[in-house]
Parts: sequence; C-alpha cells; structure tokens
Amino acid sequence: MSRVIVTHKCPICKKIYTDGAYAPFCSKRCADVDLGRWFNGSYAVASEDLDELETEELSEALENAQKSDR
Repeated sequence: MSRVIVTHKCPICKKIYTDGAYAPFCSKRCADVDLGRWFNGSYAVASEDLDELETEELSEALENAQKSDR
C-alpha cells in the first residue's frame, strides 16, 4: 500500500511542512510572529460605521434583550 503524506504551507514563511504541531504554522517562531502581528494591530477586521438610526436600533434591541433576561 502507498501512504499519503499530507503537506501544508505556512502562511507566514511559505515553507512546506508535514508536522502539524504548530498548525497552521510550520514552527513556534511563525506562530509567535502571527501572534505579534495581532497584538500590534497589523491585522484588522473591516467594519462599517453605523449611522445614528442603526445605533439606536441596536441599543434598543440590547435593552430589550437585557429586560427579557431578568
């Protein structure tokens, strides 16, 4: 029988690796580099600014949810 070797590509250094100890990274160093990027704000999730009406609607929905939990 033939064995299939699963390989992955590290998103930080682009190295091909087979060991999944630090998946999805190839090593602790690359995992730490990624964590550092999150900490210093290099990564960001895009968002839209809410207009005033949407903000009021969300506030009301939150208040109603909190009232129903009591």
